[in-house]
Amino acid sequence: MKTNLSRPVRIMAAISGLLLIPTVFLPLWRIDLMAPQYPEGLYMLIYASKLGGNVEIINGLNHYIGMRELHVDDFAEFKVLPYILGGFGLLGLVVAGINKKFLYNIYTFLFLAFCVLAMVDFYRWEYDYGHNLNPNAAIIVPGMAYQPPLIGSKQLLNFTAYSFPSVGGYFLTVAAVLLLAGVWINYRKNNKLSV
Repeated sequence: MKTNLSRPVRIMAAISGLLLIPTVFLPLWRIDLMAPQYPEGLYMLIYASKLGGNVEIINGLNHYIGMRELHVDDFAEFKVLPYILGGFGLLGLVVAGINKKFLYNIYTFLFLAFCVLAMVDFYRWEYDYGHNLNPNAAIIVPGMAYQPPLIGSKQLLNFTAYSFPSVGGYFLTVAAVLLLAGVWINYRKNNKLSV
């Protein structure tokens, strides 16, 4: 059984690494808020190390319903995420260069585990901000929570919230799909006689 990667899988590892490096600088996620009083909409971009978009306006609106303000310094993730993403990008290039299946499989497993943990952390963050409300807020709707959707759309009072990956999030997704495809190619190649 060969322990080296096939040429297509090596290329997939390299491309996945190259896709991950710019995610350090690109927006990973986007949350849009649409309401009659904001016909042009409000939006928030989530980067690896900062927030962008209409954050101050959103903070002002959230104050009335008792949500905490969003500040970069409140999130430890913003301090480590650029290094994690950059590290995975460089690791993809190293794995392609070393050309060993077991390293490719470890890299793929670690990256996919990171993606799952990142989504769980993002959900936890949304849940915390949408449920832990100030009991002395100006507007209180009994039983109402303001957690935006993890992905998709959701009605929050008179706002419709949309939550989807942004450019960097799509880069992460393509990198994960490429790595999984490489695992599948390796598996098929190793088991071609029994298929």
